[in-house]
Amino acid sequence: MSDQSRLSGAESDRSYPSPSHRAAHDGPLPLPARAGRGEVASWRLAARIAVRELRTGLAGFRLFLACLALGVAAIAGILSMSRAVEEGLRADARLLLGGDVAVTQSYRPITAEQRAALAEGATQVTDWIEMRGMARADTQGARPSLVQIKAVDTNYPLAGRLELVGGGDVEALLKPRDGVFGAVMEEIGLRRLGIAVGDEIRVGDATLEVRGIIAREPDRGLGLFGIGPRLMMARDALPRTGLLQPGSLMTYEYRVLLPAGTAYRPWIGDLQRRFPEAGWRVRGLNDAGNGLRAWVDRLTQYLALIGLAALLVGGVGVGNAVDSFLRARSRTIAILKCLGAPAGLVTRIYFLQLAMLASVGVAIGLVVGALLPYAAQGAMGDLLPVQARVALYVRPLASAAVFGLLVATLFALWPLMRARHVPASTLMRGAVATDEPRPGWRDALLILGMVAGLAAFTVMTAPDRRIAIWFVAGAIGAFIAFPLLARLVMALARLAGRPRSAALRLALANIHRPGAPTPTVMLSLGLGLTVLVATALIEGNLQNQIGQRLPKDAPAFFVVDLQPDQVERFRDQLQAQHVQRIEQVPMLRGRISRIAGKPVRELAIPQNARWAVESDRGLTYATTVPEGSKVVAGQWWPADYSGPALISFDAELARAFGIGVGDNITINILGREVEARIANLRHIDWGTLGMNFTFIFAPGTLEKAPQTFLATVYANGSTEEAAYKAITDSFTNVTVVRVKDALEIAAQILGNIGLAARVVGVVGIVAGLLVLAGAMLATQRRRVHDTVVMKVLGATSGRVLRVFTYEFAALGLVTALAATGAGTLAAWLVVRFVMALDWTFLPEVAVVTAFGAMVLTLAFGLAGAVNALRQRPLGLLRNE
Repeated sequence: MSDQSRLSGAESDRSYPSPSHRAAHDGPLPLPARAGRGEVASWRLAARIAVRELRTGLAGFRLFLACLALGVAAIAGILSMSRAVEEGLRADARLLLGGDVAVTQSYRPITAEQRAALAEGATQVTDWIEMRGMARADTQGARPSLVQIKAVDTNYPLAGRLELVGGGDVEALLKPRDGVFGAVMEEIGLRRLGIAVGDEIRVGDATLEVRGIIAREPDRGLGLFGIGPRLMMARDALPRTGLLQPGSLMTYEYRVLLPAGTAYRPWIGDLQRRFPEAGWRVRGLNDAGNGLRAWVDRLTQYLALIGLAALLVGGVGVGNAVDSFLRARSRTIAILKCLGAPAGLVTRIYFLQLAMLASVGVAIGLVVGALLPYAAQGAMGDLLPVQARVALYVRPLASAAVFGLLVATLFALWPLMRARHVPASTLMRGAVATDEPRPGWRDALLILGMVAGLAAFTVMTAPDRRIAIWFVAGAIGAFIAFPLLARLVMALARLAGRPRSAALRLALANIHRPGAPTPTVMLSLGLGLTVLVATALIEGNLQNQIGQRLPKDAPAFFVVDLQPDQVERFRDQLQAQHVQRIEQVPMLRGRISRIAGKPVRELAIPQNARWAVESDRGLTYATTVPEGSKVVAGQWWPADYSGPALISFDAELARAFGIGVGDNITINILGREVEARIANLRHIDWGTLGMNFTFIFAPGTLEKAPQTFLATVYANGSTEEAAYKAITDSFTNVTVVRVKDALEIAAQILGNIGLAARVVGVVGIVAGLLVLAGAMLATQRRRVHDTVVMKVLGATSGRVLRVFTYEFAALGLVTALAATGAGTLAAWLVVRFVMALDWTFLPEVAVVTAFGAMVLTLAFGLAGAVNALRQRPLGLLRNE
């Protein structure tokens, strides 16, 4: 028995109502909680018809599968790689921390009593000193280079091992030979100094022999962001350098290894109770890699949102593909209805078809996404200081699958619901029907429910829900704005009158006529271009922070650890080199211990402000407002102020802490708790690269504390090089940070982020191209019909092409302008409020985008027009 006879036979009579009652079945997708025999039979018949239709192949669904798989693969790959890094952090926590417990104190070592407390109940304790310094080859005229010094004891390391190129025992390599201590160094340091293993270098007043190259260092944490290469020496060699000066910027690090089975949290709690005012920072295994974890979370969220945006763009392609497919099946749907099939059966048939195809697309995306971390691991190499544990993780893949299925369902619902309302009379009409059935209010509620579900899932799975909420709001706004813009363009085209040019007149008519492709093309192209513009502007602003936004009067270099008795001689020598300007300020280091009287450890500090309480910060005292700062609340103190401790605070940080003028803040400076009242809040322009501090004390509080000076030297050309040589030759204890070198390192870091953004952005571009192709495919039947009619009425091929050229050029230009505005707004929000960077509009991006959009729209539109011109009118007219 044929399918058609089955539809009109007994089974049809048993399962379906008569046509007069069929309207009662119109509504949302019929998915009842309890299905009777008729419902089960209906689903079985729908499944049988759906499978038989799919036997003809996937024609018309390749774009559907490609759009869906692309977005799912991007999200699955990004989330899987993030999970791999997270698992690496968890597995290597002891190695990253250097033990079970880490204790850090600035400027001075801990007391003998405190050291004894660390040893109580511990298996082993090690300590080292970290500071920056200058190293140079031990030859005449050698140029010094900045290094990060690590002076270790004989117990180092407690966890993991220091890997050297070619192997070797670090303790033996660092021991003195013939009165000369050894050192090991990162390879980049050897290249900068122009030396090789076996050569001698000068660090401060000491001579060291380089005896090994560091391949991988345990407990480096986030050391990939260090300014200088690592130089490791023995703890006993450090005093010979002369760098251990009062107030010099150094940290004393201690690592504790606990016996197996000992819980570190109670051990830390007992230590902090015994020494509540120690002023040190104590961390356990749960804190290992916190900086890297926060950085990875931010990068993951940024890339995942780009991937989700690409998936949403692909969702438009899914909708276009479904719409095109169902339009092509309109006669089949009409035949089914003429044979007695209700709208519910039609919905079930094509819902099952799309569900099967969506599952295939999601599965392809999951396979590709699961393999991406393996490829990324090989490409990233040693970029991260932790070994990513790449594996098949269920949760990231499940999240990507849910995103894919939600997007596929959401964008397929509208054309699917519209198709179920196709009247049987369509069978008697031509190839192009002018009426567009619209779903009812219950269908609209179901679609809104899907939108709410997708939005809720996006927010709930995001590391930063605030950013995710803004993303959801922006996405919803874009999906509302572009259709409204399309309606506005159609209205303007309708009001444009009747130009003399017949081609232009027809193009305007094509834009606003019933069933015009204007909304589909503008939505498809606009969303893809918005993602592209936003990605390009964000990356451009990241690069701009390093290069073009560098102030013209930026200092040539910073000088750190300048002793008070060296300041006058320092100025005299540099003035002899005719530098442009010299500035110096006293500098100390302090750590926030209490905010508004409450201990920091008891407060819920926002993630974007935790940097200020997780380590020591530089601070100073001043009589006047520093350059680059502007008082925005409160009053600056008089130059001759003498009274209780006052402090000037960064306004943005104060806002994050929830404090203001008049509140108290306590800072631990060299073990002493200094409580100060906030006198004013400042907006700080860090982009000037001048000497600015988050905390500035009023005079009268810190003058007698051990301190060093921070200086900036403004010079250029030959003067810069001469000044650099004068400083490094005469002041071996200071550290010189060249601004250019620091910017190169920052540019490399941002370049890696930009590369990742570009890779994910390519997914958005490809998705946009697929969507645009799908939009053109969805309107191809209409284009063929119009072409045939124009040719029958005497239009030449050239005139037909001119009509489509005017039409798609106008659509491309308007869409590009709108997408540029939307993408610029999105990029501005990300740069200013997510990355907290200064914003610069890059007009060249807008120009390139507008031109590229017109070219792409024209290319796809004319490709469809050329294909339509090849159609023979006779075949279409016979069907009419």
